[in-house]
Amino acid sequence: MKKFSLTFLTLLFVSVSIFANTASDAILGEWISQDKDGKIIIYKQGDQYHGKISWGKTPGRRDGKNPDEKLRSRELLGAVILKNFKFTGSAWENGTIYDPNSGKTYDCILKIKDGNKTLDIRGFVGISMFGRTSTWTRS
Repeated sequence: MKKFSLTFLTLLFVSVSIFANTASDAILGEWISQDKDGKIIIYKQGDQYHGKISWGKTPGRRDGKNPDEKLRSRELLGAVILKNFKFTGSAWENGTIYDPNSGKTYDCILKIKDGNKTLDIRGFVGISMFGRTSTWTRS
């Protein structure tokens, strides 16, 4: 009986761990921006999630509004615009999003909706109540 209980508890723990990893990794993959002018690949590095531009409507576009002068000549393709997100159980939080159109970086929360088909990106300064939401679709 002890052996059965130990086996059952081990299987239960493994199942819960797999489900938790699956939920947290649901954000991984390629997403199309709301304006359909870019694609962003979200990837995992350690326990944090990041996103970089994988395609843009304007090839060769530079990061001309970046506050760091040294980065203004870099091409936006490959630029990491989502940084340091951690999964909190229902959302990916404590990260930032860089807006290459304005050169500004905002605090950000990411939430998956519609059965993993859309991603709500809430960029804000200070508290999320004072922000803007953009919806991306899975590529």
